[in-house]
Amino acid sequence: MPALNEISQTQLMRLIGTPDAPAIVDVCMASDFEDDPRVIPTAQRCPHDHIEMLGPDLQGKRVVIICQKGKKLSQGAAALLRTQGLKAEYLAGGIHAWRDADLPLIPAANLPPKGSTWVTRHRPKIDRIACPWLIRRFVDPDAKFLYVQPGEVARVAENFNAIPFDIEGVELSHHDDDCSFDAILKRFALDTPPLQKLATLVRAADTNRHDLAPEAAGLLAISVGLSRAHKDDLDQLEAGMVVYDALYRWARDGQGEGHDWAATRKDVPS
Repeated sequence: MPALNEISQTQLMRLIGTPDAPAIVDVCMASDFEDDPRVIPTAQRCPHDHIEMLGPDLQGKRVVIICQKGKKLSQGAAALLRTQGLKAEYLAGGIHAWRDADLPLIPAANLPPKGSTWVTRHRPKIDRIACPWLIRRFVDPDAKFLYVQPGEVARVAENFNAIPFDIEGVELSHHDDDCSFDAILKRFALDTPPLQKLATLVRAADTNRHDLAPEAAGLLAISVGLSRAHKDDLDQLEAGMVVYDALYRWARDGQGEGHDWAATRKDVPS
């Protein structure tokens, strides 16, 4: 029987990528982390004996603590946070069980600092909304996004220590048949079936290859409509987050569902 404050790998994976995802804190010992320097998506590293210092920043959030095996460090750190009134749980089996279940782990060396700044071209349509969604939901929930004139992206990146994306000549952009969303998936090793399905849809809509996904025309229509409905790019991003939250849930567990109003009518022959 699972412990009261324990969460399983399956339960946590279903929360990651959604608006209800918890704050994840990795308290693995430094020596253990050096043996496999990867983290669960959105996790921040913190020494176990500094965990109480995070309390003020975690207030009002659900928290999951990760250690190597889900024993003393994560259970103790979660218990300390609960004394501060937080809803804190620990991951059953720790990072070892997560890894054994072949769930996504991000190379720590590829991660930007928490609360990083990203910059791209203004007036976004598809990739420049999908990529921020991906970063906030799977990499850095506190990431900030700047939308500027195309000719200023490189200089803004340099002067404001921002990460440029979806422009020519940078790593996180279009390469061959892939789009920027694909590049970010590869950079952070986010190789899961739902995200790959969503990547195909984004690529199809963003590169005008609607043969790749029958839903591409719909995503293009919604994206153009959002850009027309919002003058402010950040307002458009917030509206787009809801769209991609819905698309992710469809890609994860809703692809088999169809809808036909007539099929529910009793007067229509079966």
